[in-house]
Amino acid sequence: MERRRRGPAPAAGGGRLRRALPRRALSAGAVFILLKSALGAGLLSFPWAFGRAGGAVPALLVELGSLVFLVSGLAVLGYAAALSAQPTYQGVVRAVCGAAVGKLCEVCFLLNLFMISVALLRVVGDQLEKLCDSLYPNGTLSGAPQLPPWYVDQRFTLSALCVLVIFPLSVPREIGFQKYSSILGTLAACYLTVVIVLKYYLQAESLRCWGWGLSPALSPLVLQCHEACVAIYSSMRNQSFSHWVTVSVLSMLICLLIYSLTGLYGYLTFGKAVASDVLMSYPGNDPIVIVARLLFGVSIVTIYPIVVLLGRSVVKDLWAAPKRGAVAASEAHERWSRVALTVTWMAATLGIALFVPDIGKVIELIGGISAFFIFIFPGMAISEVRSTPAAPSCLRRAALIAWGVLSVLGGAFVCGQSAALAVLGLLR
Repeated sequence: MERRRRGPAPAAGGGRLRRALPRRALSAGAVFILLKSALGAGLLSFPWAFGRAGGAVPALLVELGSLVFLVSGLAVLGYAAALSAQPTYQGVVRAVCGAAVGKLCEVCFLLNLFMISVALLRVVGDQLEKLCDSLYPNGTLSGAPQLPPWYVDQRFTLSALCVLVIFPLSVPREIGFQKYSSILGTLAACYLTVVIVLKYYLQAESLRCWGWGLSPALSPLVLQCHEACVAIYSSMRNQSFSHWVTVSVLSMLICLLIYSLTGLYGYLTFGKAVASDVLMSYPGNDPIVIVARLLFGVSIVTIYPIVVLLGRSVVKDLWAAPKRGAVAASEAHERWSRVALTVTWMAATLGIALFVPDIGKVIELIGGISAFFIFIFPGMAISEVRSTPAAPSCLRRAALIAWGVLSVLGGAFVCGQSAALAVLGLLR
């Protein structure tokens, strides 16, 4: 496939990221990274979402309809990345849609990634807290309350996890490195699905009578694979369009299977009484459920480093924007700046996750920003596809334009609906 540059020259930050993302990731690694980017905290709330959607059939139909937009968005972004020779999502939008839209993309991207990081740490902290509660239940000793040990406090456990596990995974500059942790995270998420399916067939009757109340709804803001897809495409060895479409379709089909099985069997087990955190509907002292909660925490932990890598690329682009054409930084300077950005990002998101109690309302309010990256920007990027030297026929161009308009309108609807529901929730 012919590769050419369009639009402005890549920013200094984008050039550094191009070198930071060598084409070494194998296809299987790209599939796992793309898949893991889509398997977020929303997996726990999918059975609850099936109930809110009116049952299994309407929910599955919505999933299938969404799959078309998801795959087409990934395909368009990969094609636009090949044509613009940009290694980042914001770089592709800047080259395709112009500097003004590119700047809007950078600001929205940075805000979205930062709040995703906070949401991920909050979800991991909640899982750690529930896990510790199952291991050290509050009780009484001689009539006096027995407090749990200090080392099970969420402020200590989450901070220790960030320092000992998340930080080492977040420092590497190559997204191809994340394929190892993404394989582990995907398998951990699959364990949750297997547990829910087996529990339905083995213990469905007893579980339907289990008296758990609804837990607070999980945040709808989770990392979508579209935010990471350009960086993943840039790291692939084989960057042909057909190969990228194969990777995208395979990833989304596996993702659809995991989400559908989790949502369907969780909903069939508990009906509309299912908790928004489906694991809260099971007995808290069940060893299998405890392991599922532990592994799901591992799955969420593997997403955070991908978000940090994308966030660093946006910060570098914003920092380098006034200095386009500057001399590339030395290897040592790049390493220290990468470590400093990672520490700053992690400290800020950890502090907010631990000490800001009502951050969930803010996350819900800006959750609709994700629609820009899934629907709106890919819809706008279709203009690049129809203006290539090997442009399609008039009929196909008209179809691409119509699909782009439909994608933009759908994204605007999703974004507006999400913001409206968040505002109504704040006013209640």
